[in-house]
Amino acid sequence: MQAIRLLGVGDLQRQEVAVPEPGPGDVVVQVEAAGICGTDRHLFHGEFPSTPPVTLGHEFAGRIVAAGAASGGRVGARVACDPNIFCGICPECRKGRVNLCRANVAIGLQRDAGSADYALIPGHPAPPLPQGMTPEAGAFAEPLACTLHGLDVARLVPGERAMVLGGGVIGLLAVQLARAAGAEVMLVTRHPAKRAVAEALGARLTAASAAEALRLWPGGADAVIECAGVEETMTRAPALAARGGRVVVLGVLAQGARVSWEPFDLLLREVAILPAFINPFTQSRALELIANGTVQTAPLVTRRISLTDAPAVIAAPPPPGDIKTMILP
Repeated sequence: MQAIRLLGVGDLQRQEVAVPEPGPGDVVVQVEAAGICGTDRHLFHGEFPSTPPVTLGHEFAGRIVAAGAASGGRVGARVACDPNIFCGICPECRKGRVNLCRANVAIGLQRDAGSADYALIPGHPAPPLPQGMTPEAGAFAEPLACTLHGLDVARLVPGERAMVLGGGVIGLLAVQLARAAGAEVMLVTRHPAKRAVAEALGARLTAASAAEALRLWPGGADAVIECAGVEETMTRAPALAARGGRVVVLGVLAQGARVSWEPFDLLLREVAILPAFINPFTQSRALELIANGTVQTAPLVTRRISLTDAPAVIAAPPPPGDIKTMILP
């Protein structure tokens, strides 16, 4: 079978590898759709911890073709991938904060993933796709689950103002979740096509810059949700929050990157900085939100490519207006 393998920093190749065999607790999934994530590009550039050689692609869905006796999987069933394998025994896991597990093994970072014809994953955290859901929609389960955790952290209530920074897939998922929570939503991104998508998905307002956003909402937002993962928006986020507001950090900067905030301003206006990391117990909720139409995924797919094209696409910066590129093996 073919797989997209990260062999080291800057070394990504399509290789022929053996089709995996399931252990007792595993299932083998024939991958039908796999999304390219910004984290894949961070891994390629050595900006996020990983253990190469490893097959990339932690956002995927497909059909079970083989199942171990203790996996709980059913051959023929379609499933998504929850890529985080928690230990269950560290202090954080025992507190229920499994996303902070000290021994987490992440599929696509430390274990082979779904940018391939087939993927081997544990059966127990592989949530089944709701009836009628396409694999392409199911591949959004992981990014939506991470975004959903961010919205849980934001604790929006109806009537609040939510400002989403960044018009990529996480930002446009956050727009939909914030709107569903009853908030008045603004998306801030320089890309006009992404602003148009946001408006179609429920954003009441859009802005091309932080300055324009403050002209529209001079008092700032109750919740600023940083989804761009770039120094400029991360630095500006607290200034866009209202007095007593909060900043939720969903975007990923390169490991070791630094930004500058003014502690006195955070203190004086009591602005909270709230990071939200991965997807603790949110995967099944994410699938239900897609299935019931609360979250739309089809407008977010801007390119569909083959495994042959994937290495070059991951290695290159995304083109302007790109939201989600989907690999269809």
